[in-house]
Amino acid sequence: MSLENHPMWRLPKHHLDHEDAHDHVHWVELFYDLIHVVIIFLLGNFLSDHLSVDGFLAFAGLFIAVWFAWADSSVFNSLYVSTDVKHRLIMSCQIVTAMVMAASIPHVLDKGWMYFALAYAANRMITAYLYHRTNRLGVEATVLSRTVSRNFFVLAIVFAISAFLPKPYNFAVFALAILSIQLLYMLPKIGVLDCKRFLPRLGHMSERFALLLLIVVGEGFFKLVITLSEKGVYKVTPEVLFNFMFGGIAVFIQCWIYFDFVGNGKPKNQEKWTLVNWWLAHLFLMLSAVMVGVALAGEVKVGFWDPYPLKYGAIGCIGLASYLLCLLWIQFNIEERIAHRFATAKVRMFGVVLALATLLVLPYVPALIGNLLWGAALISQIAIPVTRAYLTFSKEEQDKA
Repeated sequence: MSLENHPMWRLPKHHLDHEDAHDHVHWVELFYDLIHVVIIFLLGNFLSDHLSVDGFLAFAGLFIAVWFAWADSSVFNSLYVSTDVKHRLIMSCQIVTAMVMAASIPHVLDKGWMYFALAYAANRMITAYLYHRTNRLGVEATVLSRTVSRNFFVLAIVFAISAFLPKPYNFAVFALAILSIQLLYMLPKIGVLDCKRFLPRLGHMSERFALLLLIVVGEGFFKLVITLSEKGVYKVTPEVLFNFMFGGIAVFIQCWIYFDFVGNGKPKNQEKWTLVNWWLAHLFLMLSAVMVGVALAGEVKVGFWDPYPLKYGAIGCIGLASYLLCLLWIQFNIEERIAHRFATAKVRMFGVVLALATLLVLPYVPALIGNLLWGAALISQIAIPVTRAYLTFSKEEQDKA
């Protein structure tokens, strides 16, 4: 095999120009996702330590920034099949920037900000360089890679400048730069989404979304297990152990309803706004999943008869309602599948309303009742569709017989 055809030395190539491009995720991409296990965990801790409106807004801003950095890098790897040695070395540098971002999160509101912003700027500069490389190598004949590279390069400088600005200007400039990235994707005429070659491998991106969703939802396991281990598993009451196990099952069901109804789902068409909706729905779905994961830590802080900790309960109920709405949002924008016959909008709205109703009564009822209501909102999302499907398919088989 010649060097130019070997994966270690083969130049990056747009998947539309690739004869045998596939949707499988490369191990380098999986490794890049691995650092996000730590980032998501630390973001969850940040939210646990800042259970207030201001704290939530800061958490949401950080989550969105980190998610966009992950997603923009993922889009590049989805557009251009890149496996050569230089690409791997570049990705290793990008992983290091994510490590610094992660380490900065606990102190990001004060002395950690400069490190976070500079690491973030370096992360975006690397993504800019990846696009620049395809342009320099002549891999991309259109203006696509040159335009995206220029956009990320300029905004990386803005992120770096925000590292040295005083509060609150640093946060404002950073947020405007984040918003600008999305506008430079979406705005008519200047947005790169209007470029026909800005079309990621949709199967590849749906797999990346699914893998990150596992990481994000898995954060709930981290919170539960670490919270109980810190309290001492031998010190807590059977009620707390029961709540702990309930929390674990809730995490499992969160994944179940994602994978059975929307997981690995490709957009129903390649229209710009279908892709934008698919993209944004996954962002807010994962943000909601982190909220639920943090809220589940409250299971280990209470028995059956005391009210559920209100702040944990609030983010858990709002997080679940938002999670279900985002599932519906994704469902509307992906290819139709049989499961959609049974997981209808009415089923999702039943869960949303019950989750919000739980929030209203949570301060006045024992945690046992709160868990029953919240659990009904969640479990109904799989129990109703599965029951309906079983009855429908059974009847269809009987009719055929």
